[in-house]
Amino acid sequence: QVQLVESGGGLVQAGGSLRLSCAASGITFRINAMGWYRQAPGNQQQLVAAVTDDGSTNYSDSVKGRFTISRDNAKNTMYLQMNSLQPEDTAIYYCYVQSRWSRNNYWGQGTQVTVSS
Repeated sequence: QVQLVESGGGLVQAGGSLRLSCAASGITFRINAMGWYRQAPGNQQQLVAAVTDDGSTNYSDSVKGRFTISRDNAKNTMYLQMNSLQPEDTAIYYCYVQSRWSRNNYWGQGTQVTVSS
């Protein structure tokens, strides 16, 4: 059973940094892509960053230059380093893993990030 556990969220002042972690277990399939989405109250879910199986990365325009996605395959963990955080980055952040074969997405439970002005 696939399990994704996020951690690292919290409250930070504008201009600060946080690093989110997503620890994966139970993955028995080849991964097509993995990444982070976020959802703020009243807003649609937004792709923040993703990394494909070949290492290619993709970022939302709103976070380019501030956020960095990375993965440690040995630890089965993915990270999202978030710098220069702004109040508009406030949201629940979810990590996901997509199966290469089925294209199904598997989700973590989410971690709250709150940026105060």
